[in-house]
Amino acid sequence: MRIVSHSCSNTEIICALGCADYLVGVDDHSDYPADIVDNLPKVGPDLDVDPDKVIALKPDLIIASDTVPGHDQVISRLSDCDIPILVRAPRCLQDIAADFIKIAQVLGVPERGHQLADQFLEQLDSLTASRLEQPQKVLVEWWPKPVIVPGRQSWATSLIQLAGGINPLADDDCQSRPISTEEAQQFNPDVIVMSWCGVPERNYRPNIVSRREGWEDISAVRNHRIVAISEAFLGRPGPRLVTGLKKLCAAVTGQPYREPA
Repeated sequence: MRIVSHSCSNTEIICALGCADYLVGVDDHSDYPADIVDNLPKVGPDLDVDPDKVIALKPDLIIASDTVPGHDQVISRLSDCDIPILVRAPRCLQDIAADFIKIAQVLGVPERGHQLADQFLEQLDSLTASRLEQPQKVLVEWWPKPVIVPGRQSWATSLIQLAGGINPLADDDCQSRPISTEEAQQFNPDVIVMSWCGVPERNYRPNIVSRREGWEDISAVRNHRIVAISEAFLGRPGPRLVTGLKKLCAAVTGQPYREPA
């Protein structure tokens, strides 16, 4: 089977299922596992995939994601390529586990999908933090300007809860949305997590957050609790969310995250 993956998360799921050899092309942002994706043809950014490049690779199937604004337009263009397309649009952790199972079924390895889903949910459950006496309000930023944060229909909200925190937008019925300075002041988060999509973690700068006009009295800014967690671990609905939860637990408790030996 010849597969083109339209998003980082699907690329990582396919590889985690042991089906990397099915990949004949990936989006420009797919960067993991590096030893696999570095040698694959690229078909453009996930928000601007080139249908002609996809067609040239003669795939049997496109596996696409509809998780951020603009994906729907890319999917519409890819649907005109006369190539079968599987679209996944997870909103919560259970959806992500279900995606492992669905993609595995399509790839002909159903048992691997169930194994990966079970392992994923068990690992998340094992990492669930004890609730703090004073729950920490955790604001995850998908983008710095305007500040875009996740709402109730985002897996990030569940990850924050599992880490012992509270997403100030947990009751807002959206995937994500921009917030104003006034809202940030009202939320007054204890921790701000930079997880800027499409930006390398080395380019995350706490001073970009702390120097915003009107943010100087926010608790997280005042107490220097601005943390970087790459969107590779929080923004991609795939197996590496387990690492994202570990990093979130460290951020909420104020402990340094230690990489596994």
